[in-house]
Amino acid sequence: MQKREAKILIVDDDDKNRLLFKVILRKEGYQTIEAKNGKEGIDKILEEQPDVVLMDIMMPVMDGFTATEILKNDERTKHIPVIILTALSEREEKLKGIEKGANDFLTKPVDAQELLLRIRNHIQIKNYHDFLKNYNETLEKKVRERTEQLRKAFEEIDSAYKDTIQRLSNLAEFRDPETGEHIKRVSLYCKFIAEKLGMDKKFVEYIFYASTMHDIGKVGVPDNILLKQGKLTSEEWEIMKKHTLYGYNVLKNSKSEILNMAADIALNHHEKWDGTGYPYGKKGEEIPISARIMALADVYDALRSDRPYKKGFTHEETKKIILEGDGRTNPSHFDPKVLKVFEEYHEEFKRIFDENC
Repeated sequence: MQKREAKILIVDDDDKNRLLFKVILRKEGYQTIEAKNGKEGIDKILEEQPDVVLMDIMMPVMDGFTATEILKNDERTKHIPVIILTALSEREEKLKGIEKGANDFLTKPVDAQELLLRIRNHIQIKNYHDFLKNYNETLEKKVRERTEQLRKAFEEIDSAYKDTIQRLSNLAEFRDPETGEHIKRVSLYCKFIAEKLGMDKKFVEYIFYASTMHDIGKVGVPDNILLKQGKLTSEEWEIMKKHTLYGYNVLKNSKSEILNMAADIALNHHEKWDGTGYPYGKKGEEIPISARIMALADVYDALRSDRPYKKGFTHEETKKIILEGDGRTNPSHFDPKVLKVFEEYHEEFKRIFDENC
């Protein structure tokens, strides 16, 4: 802001004083505004937003101390410099002015040269303040814009990851037509279990998507084994078990947290809490929690589902097998906390299965 553009508010109840200040200031190219008391001065400041205020002390309606205090406690006006004009030279009065927030003092009668120097200095300070304020507002706007750009970019990346996950999951469905609904159901079981275990929102979302890829490794299993109508031989079963390793090798070492969770699930979802699972015989908390959740979801859905070599069990039969065991499936296979969720909320598993057959 150039000096000739600066606006100075003169707040004084004496007409002669206001005229004197106006002549001095206008001669230097300043614009001037006038007010006869503190209340009128406050109104003019809010309306005109001057660059400096010359504030007399002893005025009717509202004195300069009160007006200064009000201005300095208002976010809209506290940055405007206030120069107190007073005939009082006592130390106590100056201290009171400082307490109310005044930026400077001039004692009447005012020396014109000193007045202009003080005003020039305070205008420079205010200009710097205004520059910083505008700069910060511009910076904040750019930060908001950049944050929104990053948010949109993240959403696009996130959407791309999820789309990739869905396409990878569909690979298994192409090999085995019965897999599609199974994938959908187990993702819902896993999401439900994770919520009941009190996992955070990110984990719940990730396992919903990651669980769909638990059998992605079956793309590496030959059709004559994967689609065999009867019981597998011991040799065929060893080949089938390798789908956990195939899936892990496809998904491991990703920059995506979802795909890394999917890799854990693919490798470990046939591991059992008691150490009798495969491929490595892990037990207890050696098995990632995501895979421990998936293990129960997978077993429940496998027991309920029709297969070429068996007819699916009812919900009650499946519940009994999981909670009591049948020789092949035993409660010791499952994380006790996950098993407890199933025991308490087994009807929700039934609902998910019935609605997604």
